Amino acid sequence: MPRFLLASILCAICGVAAAQVTVKDAWVRGTVAQQKATGAFMQITAKTAGRLVEVRSPVAGVSELHEMSMHNDIMRMRAVTGVDLPAGSAVELRPGGFHVMLMELKKEIADGQKVPLTLVIEHADKTREVVEVEAVARGLGAPAGGGMHHGH
Repeated sequence: MPRFLLASILCAICGVAAAQVTVKDAWVRGTVAQQKATGAFMQITAKTAGRLVEVRSPVAGVSELHEMSMHNDIMRMRAVTGVDLPAGSAVELRPGGFHVMLMELKKEIADGQKVPLTLVIEHADKTREVVEVEAVARGLGAPAGGGMHHGH
C-alpha cells in the first residue's frame, strides 16, 4: 500500500509540473474611496488545454469571472463559470471582454499597489492547478495595455 500511495503522489506532482500556465501583464484597475468593485486583467497561456474556473483575492469579499458582450446594441456584463484556455494560445482577460470582477472590496486599491490573485485552472483530466499572481494596480486614467509581467 505505501508504494501505491507514493506512486500516486509522484504522478500527481508530475501532472501539475507538466501543466504549466504562464500569466503576463496582470493588472487591476485602481479605485477611489468607497468604490466596492473593480476589474482584474491579464494574459494567460496554458501549455495544455484547460479552463480558468475560479479566481480568489484577499482584497475582495467576492471574485467572479465575467464577460462583456454586445446584445441588441447594448453592452452587457454577465458572470461566467469559466474561461477556456486552448493549449499554447494566449487568452486575454481585458476590459470589454472576459475579465475578473473583484467585488465587496475591503479597502481602496491605490495606483501601484500589488494585488494578490489566486487562479484555479482545471485541465481536461479534471486535475486542478493553482497559480498565484501579483497584479499591479493602475490608476483610473492609466491605459489598458502594457504593464508588468509575471510568469509561472
